[in-house]
Amino acid sequence: MKRHAPATERNRDPIAAVLAEELPAQGTVLEIASGTGEHVAFFAGRFPALTWQPSDPDGDALASIAAWSEGRANILPPLEIDASAGDFPAADAILCVNMVHISPWEATLGLLAGAGEALAPGAPLILYGPYRREGVETAPSNEQFELWLKERDPRFGLRFVEAVTEAAAAQGLSLERLVEMPANNLMLVYRRQ
Repeated sequence: MKRHAPATERNRDPIAAVLAEELPAQGTVLEIASGTGEHVAFFAGRFPALTWQPSDPDGDALASIAAWSEGRANILPPLEIDASAGDFPAADAILCVNMVHISPWEATLGLLAGAGEALAPGAPLILYGPYRREGVETAPSNEQFELWLKERDPRFGLRFVEAVTEAAAAQGLSLERLVEMPANNLMLVYRRQ
């Protein structure tokens, strides 16, 4: 039942290093689009004082998340959440890894709206993945990746940090930090105002 995403082992330590600086000391972290469940299992071990709430809209992913989470007391049962609906339970932080580029723009808008409602003032929304930035050349590997994404679904693709930030601002979220990550990825840390 466990699914495996090879990128998880490559990016989990760099992501965890940023999470260590941004997550609260205690509380609940809602992960939107948990995918295989490997990230939440790893982060739950790295941050045992936090309660982790994984989610995904896909039934097979939910089964994989449950399998990876088995035996971990600080991971709640996965919830079936479609990010585009923007209907999230309250959380002390929200994490979303590698969803924004591999879903329609409406999913990002729902993610931001849901975070605007679910987070208390000062709480973080943390996004990870490949993005574009105005005036900054995009890596050739990201250009090729975007072509592949658009072949799968023309609604997919790398989003501009500026567009995400503008949409986030409309939901009461402001960009606090941008962190350059390995393999031409970024982490964006928004805070609920």
